[in-house]
This record gives sequence, C-alpha cells and structure tokens, in this order.
Amino acid sequence: MPHPEPRPHRRLPSVEETSAGGLVVDQTGEGPKAALIARRNRAGRVEWCLPKGHLEGDETLEQAAVREVAEETGIRGRVVAPLGTIDYWFSVPDKRIHKVVHHYLMERVGGRLTIEDDPDAEAIDVAWVPVDELEARLTFPNERRIADAAARRLAGRP
Repeated sequence: MPHPEPRPHRRLPSVEETSAGGLVVDQTGEGPKAALIARRNRAGRVEWCLPKGHLEGDETLEQAAVREVAEETGIRGRVVAPLGTIDYWFSVPDKRIHKVVHHYLMERVGGRLTIEDDPDAEAIDVAWVPVDELEARLTFPNERRIADAAARRLAGRP
C-alpha cells in the first residue's frame, strides 16, 4: 500500500505586536506592595502576572501602560522609570505573533483594587502583593526579572 503524500508544511504569517504595562507600587503601610492580576490560561490554570495591553490610537508607551494598569487593576499610577522589555513568540491558528511588552515602574496616585473596569474581562482577580513576595507569586520568569528590577530600583540599587 503506498504511503500518502506528505502534506506541505504551511508557513504561518508573522505579525509584530507592541504592548505596555508595568508594576504599580503602593508605598504606604509596611513596605511596598505591587498590584498583580490573575488570568486563566488556555488550559484553565490561573496565572499571576503584571497588567499590560495593546496601545490604542496614538498613545505613547507610557500612556498605554498607565491606562492598562488602571483598567486591569483599578489603580491609577504615575510612571517613575522604565523597567525593561520582554519579547516572546506565540501562535494562534492563522498566524505567529512576536510580542514586545514595555514595562514601567509606577507609583500609585489613586484608585482602588478592582477588576470591574477591565474592558476585555481577562483578569479574574487582583491583589496587592508585597514586593519581596513577587518572585514567588508571578507565574512567568521574564516577569519575575521585571519585578526584580523594580525591587532593586525601590531599594536604591542599580
């Protein structure tokens, strides 16, 4: 019996995406706390991560970061410093996506923790997490690196 002809490998088109977000910190009380969100991944597992999202219209990276943090956490922040970028690839059925996310350290200037204003309803929970516990709470190693940069900056270290 002849073997079936191998199917040609279809190369998916690639798309570049840019997002911004960050770590908004409240320094009132006993040590700095950062607002994190929880989402469910495609497999249904809960992942704790930094708030972030796409730029809208002619927003700058910083404007998008402030808006996304406010939408996903309820906390209004003011950008203090850039923390770095993360880039990664993922696939959806019709394309491969190269995503670059710009992260900023922000100080809390108002608001209250809530996920009710998340227009995409991606966040399932939000919490203040002590900065020294971020490494244990954040799901992704690349976001733990961003949190470490924030902790060093808050402690006055380069």
